[in-house]
Amino acid sequence: MADADDVRRLALALPGVAEIDSEGFDFRVGNKGFVWSYPERLPGRPRVIRTDVAVLYVGDEAEKQALLLGEPERFFTTPAYDGMPLVMLRLETVGADRLEELVTDAWRMRAPD
Repeated sequence: MADADDVRRLALALPGVAEIDSEGFDFRVGNKGFVWSYPERLPGRPRVIRTDVAVLYVGDEAEKQALLLGEPERFFTTPAYDGMPLVMLRLETVGADRLEELVTDAWRMRAPD
């Protein structure tokens, strides 16, 4: 079971990563976000930063759909992310190895050549 501290440890271990000051976690490489806390927006309520859910860059719609359909217990999306290559990951559903794979893949897709 992973948590925000695991995300932070893994992200900061990658080259060129900067953590942006936020209520949760927010990591960039080459000024491009690759993993951050989920800013949950519910109608009629203020936005809540969820550090138990990570937003991950996945590269394209095909990868997004593969994750959503293949592992619905781990990944989800919302209408606010329609058309964007991003998924939300329930951190409590992954172990350290899988989280490392996901964070590293997101970083790799956003890092400069």
